[in-house]
Amino acid sequence: MIITRIATLADKSYLDERYRHISQRMYERKFQTGEYMVIANDDALIGWLRWGYFWDNTPMMNMLHIEATHRNQGYGRQLVTAWENTMLADNYTMVMTSTLSNEPAQHFYRKLGYQDAGSLLLPDEPLEIIFVKSLDNGD
Repeated sequence: MIITRIATLADKSYLDERYRHISQRMYERKFQTGEYMVIANDDALIGWLRWGYFWDNTPMMNMLHIEATHRNQGYGRQLVTAWENTMLADNYTMVMTSTLSNEPAQHFYRKLGYQDAGSLLLPDEPLEIIFVKSLDNGD
């Protein structure tokens, strides 16, 4: 059975070993504020999603990770969809994410309905593509 949910203390040891690209202090803050979601298959954690807020008002997915042995099986799509539904339930009507132009993730996000919205070019880095997606609340 597949379950997606906001990370809890029971998930902390799993995430402790896998927090990436952020400081320990920021990791702890995001964990405490509930900005991590996890996906489990038969009670075994197989991935996570981390987010923040662009301009402090638009949810922005900062990291999506599915364990290598579980990739290309739809788990990433399920986790992103669960996150989008959580954001919609919190009354957000748009979400964002980004990826480097040399990463295949850009194609994954486009398949999920994310649209190119701009880019960022940092020194000595490939182009960062910014994506947005409008969330439909059925109104």
